[in-house]
Amino acid sequence: MLQTSYEAKTKDLWVFIETKDGKARNVGLELLNPGRRLAGIQSGQTVALVIGYNCDEAVKEAIAHGADKVMVLDNEVYDHYSTDAYTAAIVNCVENNCPTTILMGASPMGRDLGPRVAGRLKTGLTADCTTLDIKPNTDMIQVRPAFGGNIMAQIGITKSRPQFATVRYKVMDKAEVVANPHGEVVVCPVNDKMAESRIKILSSEVIDKVKSLEEEDVLVVAGRGVRNEKDVEMCRELAEALGGQLAFTRPMVENGFGDTAHQIGLSGRTVRPKLIITCGVSGAIQFTSCMNGSECIVAINTDPQAQIFGVADYCIVDDLYQVVPELTALAKKQKED
Repeated sequence: MLQTSYEAKTKDLWVFIETKDGKARNVGLELLNPGRRLAGIQSGQTVALVIGYNCDEAVKEAIAHGADKVMVLDNEVYDHYSTDAYTAAIVNCVENNCPTTILMGASPMGRDLGPRVAGRLKTGLTADCTTLDIKPNTDMIQVRPAFGGNIMAQIGITKSRPQFATVRYKVMDKAEVVANPHGEVVVCPVNDKMAESRIKILSSEVIDKVKSLEEEDVLVVAGRGVRNEKDVEMCRELAEALGGQLAFTRPMVENGFGDTAHQIGLSGRTVRPKLIITCGVSGAIQFTSCMNGSECIVAINTDPQAQIFGVADYCIVDDLYQVVPELTALAKKQKED
């Protein structure tokens, strides 16, 4: 057990809100949903921590989505993310206010920043959580995949404070806008030490942003029933015809057909697209638990007993080598019309 860095002075739960161009990113607004629920159980406030530059819009969004209080650090040094400056800012705020719990998105920023902050505070961190709960005495229960997604580990915190967890993007519903937002805004001073960064931005340029799987509205998933590279390209053609991306199950990635950035499952990504079409996917729980929040699920499989049909909205019991080309042709025709 790590030595706790302090005793909590409040029963407040903090949610770190990532910003981009002064606006709140969805990963933080999602965490306000479980944050509000957990803070209520332990009779504390939900506090949003906003760090950025010219981030008034992010503050308004956090309040609109139910934060009881927003602590904001607004400074030019935070216009571009740097691990050391952001770490110093968070640690300063946490040590001065001593909350029980801190939640952060398991985004590229969160996965870099979370361990650094936890290490500086001499506390533990549970990474990549999919489910959170808390006891009235503020002990948090965190659930996350382990052993390559083969089991779900339940981790309880009883001593260390603050408790720290990063949470997968898209596993939580985005917090709803509240009817009468009333959050308090606390502007935190930024001293020279907090604003120091050994990282200097020499130049920057805007590049074409490629959507991640989590952001995609349409996905086509190639499962073990897709047998070779030529057949993978057949599925990719369908995805492109629909204006989406091709994704893979874990066995397909292990066999070299795709990479982990395009893998759906407990050892990959969690997605909630408007449409997902699975091709030759059996439907193991490690996969379905990370895509069953999709608006419309279409499953293609020759086995009428396949597990995937248990979560699908439309079940096509047929040979994917007959169905996929037909769907691709229909999608292309609709584009032309």
